[in-house]
Amino acid sequence: MNTLRTDTTFAGPIPELYDSLLVPMIFSPYAIDLAERVVALNPSRVLETAAGTGVVTRAMAHALPAHVELVATDLNQPMLDRAAAVGIERPVRWRQADAMHLPFDDASFDVVVCQFGAMFFPDKADAYREARRVLKRNGVLLFNVWDRIEENEFAETISAALGKLYPADPPRFLERTPHGYCNTNAISKDLADAGFDATPSFDTVTARSRAASAQVAAVAYCQGTPLRTELENVAEATSACTAALAERFGQGAVDGKIQAYIVTAKRFS
Repeated sequence: MNTLRTDTTFAGPIPELYDSLLVPMIFSPYAIDLAERVVALNPSRVLETAAGTGVVTRAMAHALPAHVELVATDLNQPMLDRAAAVGIERPVRWRQADAMHLPFDDASFDVVVCQFGAMFFPDKADAYREARRVLKRNGVLLFNVWDRIEENEFAETISAALGKLYPADPPRFLERTPHGYCNTNAISKDLADAGFDATPSFDTVTARSRAASAQVAAVAYCQGTPLRTELENVAEATSACTAALAERFGQGAVDGKIQAYIVTAKRFS
């Protein structure tokens, strides 16, 4: 299996399940946090990369003054199609684009923001280098990444359940990609290699992940992410993960810890 290709493919039924289940469950708290940080920077023009279905875009649209221009990009057109279909309260320029090959002029944005996308970039330093290129002097790259899987209880439980279900070839998407880029020294080195000569800042933000039931959480992870492409039997895997989540978090509504790093890197020259 080409994991590079499958890990970055958000198509078919994934965008709708991702947006309707995963966004409120794990992404919304961090979207609000990022939007508040962008507002504090007082930008005039903001670029979002790996915008997905637009949860951060919508949070920024709500929080930023009306004069601020928002440009939102993603590698996967189906995710942008979902974002556009959901709608937004102000004009946003949606554009399909690869974060490693941005179709924008040098020094054209005050802020580049990216929510939980850096882990998916095949070459992190190249993506950061592109972000730096399109940033104005004193511009800011602001992004977040998930902490290790042990600090994210739903993901940890699901990964363990799938390991038991498929011991000979356990699906490792969650450890490999979403939770596979949590070493702050590695992130700092990638940013330095990209030309960010100032030391980046890292803020650890802990939140709660909530779902109406264990089944909702299992469907979100097993069917609303590229993990789906690794599962031999999607229904069987979803059922096993539902049981594991219910055993750990109980029947009815479930609630678990999530944790991420927020990274700030500034272009000074």
